[in-house]
Amino acid sequence: MTRLKCSVKNCMYNEDKLCAKSDIMVGGQDASKPNETRCDSFRERTDSMTNSVGQAREETSVGCHAQNCRFNQDCKCHADEIGIAGSNACCCSETECASFDCQCK
Repeated sequence: MTRLKCSVKNCMYNEDKLCAKSDIMVGGQDASKPNETRCDSFRERTDSMTNSVGQAREETSVGCHAQNCRFNQDCKCHADEIGIAGSNACCCSETECASFDCQCK
């Protein structure tokens, strides 16, 4: 499991910078920079929404489609800690894995 810190305030899963979803998916198959990745699990929080998806936790299972990231092993993130950024995101394309580290070929 990866320690996950999330600064995406508008995500329905974000509770005090922790994720209440038990697993997330990072997208950006051909990414070579962090801003070319995204949190595919992002769902925008609406005013009427309360978090009923689970308990926020520091460690989360992180799937990863960013093939060029040095932490990606068999589509799973093996970093000890990552950050998901996109403070005022309204859709997943406005988020990113701030910990992406390219092992570009």
